[in-house]
Amino acid sequence: MALAAGIRDDFPLLSQTVGGKPLVYLDSAATSQKPRQVLESLFEYYRSYNANVHRGIYWLAEEATARYEEARTKIASLLGAARPEEIVFTRGTTEALNLVAGTWGRANVGPGDQILLTEMEHHSNIVPWQMLAAERGAVLRYIPVTDEGRLDLDTLDRLLAGRPKIVGLAHQSNVLGTINPVRWIADRAHQAGALVVVDAAQSVPHQKVDVTALGADFLAFSGHKMLGPMGIGGLWARYAVLDAMPPYHGGGEMITSVGLDRSTYKAPPHKFEAGTPDVAGAIALGVAADYIRQIGLDAITEHVRDLTAYALLRLMEIPGLTIYGPRTATDRGGAVAFTLDRVHPHDIAQVLDGDGIAVRAGHHCAEPLHRRFGIPASARASFHLYNTRAEVDALVEGLLKVRRLFARASSTAKGGAHGAG
Repeated sequence: MALAAGIRDDFPLLSQTVGGKPLVYLDSAATSQKPRQVLESLFEYYRSYNANVHRGIYWLAEEATARYEEARTKIASLLGAARPEEIVFTRGTTEALNLVAGTWGRANVGPGDQILLTEMEHHSNIVPWQMLAAERGAVLRYIPVTDEGRLDLDTLDRLLAGRPKIVGLAHQSNVLGTINPVRWIADRAHQAGALVVVDAAQSVPHQKVDVTALGADFLAFSGHKMLGPMGIGGLWARYAVLDAMPPYHGGGEMITSVGLDRSTYKAPPHKFEAGTPDVAGAIALGVAADYIRQIGLDAITEHVRDLTAYALLRLMEIPGLTIYGPRTATDRGGAVAFTLDRVHPHDIAQVLDGDGIAVRAGHHCAEPLHRRFGIPASARASFHLYNTRAEVDALVEGLLKVRRLFARASSTAKGGAHGAG
């Protein structure tokens, strides 16, 4: 846990108390906390060089534009992109996936075409494709999930025989933690003539993601899960693919000229960035990329894997607790979803919150996946570089407390019912 000990002071929020108890933040799959360097970057932009980008020729505007484009270069480098122009800033993963469905999808998917997804997708990688399928008369197919929480790849060849136009999958599940073999799937999808879109919201913050090695055609990510601000993220795609796509939104500086009857558009990425972008957010995202690179993604991966392995072992000690997803940390990220017998996940989260422990409860925007396992909801603990084994121990003690409280309540209810009878 040397990594967490060395950087905890960079995250001022983590030093807070909740109800007089130290905050234990275990919800980084929903959003990560932000280091001081990112917070100071936001303040510095608005204090020192707040101006719109790609518009003015005065110093402030040129400074803001230079920093904005510098951030694009930093993100491109972090993802192994061939050139900065392959990075389109969006509001996050959801907008990036909607952009692909709304532009590439409308131009390339027609009646009867198949779209292949997986049962473990987050809603952001299901709903845009459902909307496209309804509009274009296309057909959705899904790769099923095994009881262990991995993709049932025995079905892949049969599903690819339908020659889908696109295959969409999560690099890492936000519920099961499963890390999918994207390259292996992408190679087969390409042989079947499909492009591959990867939801990398959960993987980019914790592991090296090289878009070339991954074999993806599109990759979506969110800044706020990788130590950056909310409302900023991005889409990577090969430049030739972006260049062939129509714009997503219209207006602002995404044009080369506008007439009363028609307009022409700038080259990527600018033709996809209509209106005033989140300049401060993009620059701060670049700072978050600097921070991650300084710590080292290998060190972050190893830290989260160690913490996840420890959490899986400790959680298995709790009677009546069911873990969803792989039971070992192999090919697994730091999100651990679970249920506790006869206790609703919302009750789990509420009792834990009383001890200052923040976990997510609900369907985590993955309703089909929860239905696959026959549950309406689950509780989820998720880890990042700043978490410690002591926080996992606090979670386990909190869950044992939940179990005692609800066992006592159940016993009292039964006793009351018996006495009344």
